Amino acid sequence: MNATRFQTLAERFPRLRIAVIGDVCLDRYLEIDPARGETSLETGLTVHNVVNVRSQPGAAGTILNNLVALGVGEIYPVGFCGADGEGFELRRALAAKDGVRLDYFAQTAERRTFTYCKPLVLEPGRPPVELNRLDSKNWTPTPASVQDTLEEAVRALAPRVDAMILMDQVDMPETGVVTTKLLDTIRELAAARAELLIIADSRRGLRGYPPVTFKMNGAELAALAGTAQAADLPALEATAAALAQRQRQRVFVTLAERGMIGADASGTVEHVPALPLRGEIDIVGAGDAVTANLTTSLAAGATLRESLEVATAAASIVIHQLGTTGTASRQQVAELLSVLPHRITTCPSSL
Repeated sequence: MNATRFQTLAERFPRLRIAVIGDVCLDRYLEIDPARGETSLETGLTVHNVVNVRSQPGAAGTILNNLVALGVGEIYPVGFCGADGEGFELRRALAAKDGVRLDYFAQTAERRTFTYCKPLVLEPGRPPVELNRLDSKNWTPTPASVQDTLEEAVRALAPRVDAMILMDQVDMPETGVVTTKLLDTIRELAAARAELLIIADSRRGLRGYPPVTFKMNGAELAALAGTAQAADLPALEATAAALAQRQRQRVFVTLAERGMIGADASGTVEHVPALPLRGEIDIVGAGDAVTANLTTSLAAGATLRESLEVATAAASIVIHQLGTTGTASRQQVAELLSVLPHRITTCPSSL
């Protein structure tokens, strides 16, 4: 793909409407100045003085951030936050983003706001150093009333959007947005509207998901296929192709330093190598950038290979952003596609 073709696709982005269904969390960064460190008189422990706090949507919200950066016209997060301070911060951060509509994002006292609190040590002339995270999660099943609200939102949005993204980020099944009940609704909608692009990603794997477009890594592909993880690229391509043909849906697989492969129901398989590194990297958020760019480019009319090329460029941009969960803007993707060859040297070990 060249910059001209990408520009043709990108001109369609502002007309797209995309729903992000999943676990939107609050990424809260605590910026620590080590020069202001103290020792507690009461405990004798080191005191980390926080000099700045910044918050942004994380988890499924990272996908949303990338959709905003691409200039997608309307973005509908479908999920929930708690009736707490973190929920206030999260809704404020979402509302400040261009194109984001909060009509289907619930606030409820029955849940707490999923939060990743990230202490970050900042020293002049050095890369940021993240300390142990402080997470807040829900450990009980999502209440039936909240599940009903989410199901109604998905049904209301299905005829109004060009694509839906499912992002399951929680560790324990049935405690987040993407529950069995919601997957049953997605299965029904996918059968009724075969033309609707639905792409799914889950940190616990996609076993049991309805036949929609799958995005996963190599280990998740092997687990889903019930095989050992293949070491060679042809075997990975064959496994992805077989899954795509069985499901009659596209399958995308991120392969870290080996790039990305995609397969469709016709048996077509494409491989796009990773781009060269251009300095220090931080892989956080790269996989979500891939999901956002695959979805947006496909919804805009990209071919299988074109969507892989766009997503590969976006991942390369994001991994070079340190101390944050980054995004790739439409302009950045266009610039990278115009100057870098799609040839691999080395790349991070996980997307």
